Amino acid sequence: MTTDELRALFRARFKAEPQLIASAPGRVNVIGEHTDYNGGQVLPIAIDRRTYVAISTRPNAESSRVVSSSESRAGEFDVRAPARAGAWWDYMAGVCAEIKADGITAPQFDAVVASDIPIGAGLSSSAALEVATGLALSGIAKRNLDKKKLALVGWRAEDKFVGVNSGVMDQFASALCERGRALHVWCDTLETKTVPMEECVLIFDTATMRSLRGSEFNTRRSECEEALRLLRKRFPELKNLAAASVAEIDEADLPEVLARRALHVVEENRRVEIVVRELEASGRVPGELLYESHESLRTQYECSTPQLDWFVEQMRGCEGISGARLTGAGWGGCAIAVGSPEALRAVKDKTAATYEKKFGLKPRIWVTFAGDGARVETA
Repeated sequence: MTTDELRALFRARFKAEPQLIASAPGRVNVIGEHTDYNGGQVLPIAIDRRTYVAISTRPNAESSRVVSSSESRAGEFDVRAPARAGAWWDYMAGVCAEIKADGITAPQFDAVVASDIPIGAGLSSSAALEVATGLALSGIAKRNLDKKKLALVGWRAEDKFVGVNSGVMDQFASALCERGRALHVWCDTLETKTVPMEECVLIFDTATMRSLRGSEFNTRRSECEEALRLLRKRFPELKNLAAASVAEIDEADLPEVLARRALHVVEENRRVEIVVRELEASGRVPGELLYESHESLRTQYECSTPQLDWFVEQMRGCEGISGARLTGAGWGGCAIAVGSPEALRAVKDKTAATYEKKFGLKPRIWVTFAGDGARVETA
């Protein structure tokens, strides 16, 4: 959708012009899955799919009105005392609640939201909505909010207001990514740097919907917290689960399930470090580590699905493709393959057709690149 089309939708809905349009991208994580909320490292890129928020203040009104271009249902809430409604606009209401901590009191507003990020596919559509909303609100309040603070507002909205106990990666990627670069994030210290990312990424949406609130995500997080608690009995100085070593996990004699969860986190964190070094040296991803990551997610973290596993196996041995893995939390959603644009486009249609025949599901599939983070489109 173009900004002109979004303006037209805003005019049709609210009989006025938007004061500002902000946008933020979805993301895929190249590597570093389920490490963020365990104090580890991640390596996402922004994708060329975005969420747009067209917004205008609503002076003297008692509530704010929001509508999505793809939803027949509109929402209304009071920014002075936002409450959860169990609807998509909770992510916007949560930003209104949490942005106050950064000294910004949001005015009542009208907003139209448009997005081409698939919902429930593991591409962080919620984070994009939160970050775009935060950027729009800071814009109409005429307050500059740096992008790291913007990301943290979005994370608090999802964690505290919506109630998804997630890490900071999604919002950091949506706010801070740069074109042609992957974003290396240390989730314990919130330090970031960008590294070259020359290869393209094929995103394969398995069309198996999942919600973090409805999946085993919160269970896995609780398991990791328990593993860390038990590890600290023997190693009280341990900062977080990602900082543990394989030897420490073995020595702590954790219950079998907790040991597998902890091993995934520790080994995945190490894989991020290796991939970053390779990208800095060559701009290319060592694909064998993507396959290792997927296998760990399948067997140790148990968050894969038959559809995700099938895609990853299809990519093995394809000329010009470095590697493949599930991306996002898992339990459905998307997988990625990394390689040259020519190789990825060559397998795209055949893979989609074979998948549909095997599973009776029509996947969404496209080739993307490392794109830009949040930005103001018009003001």
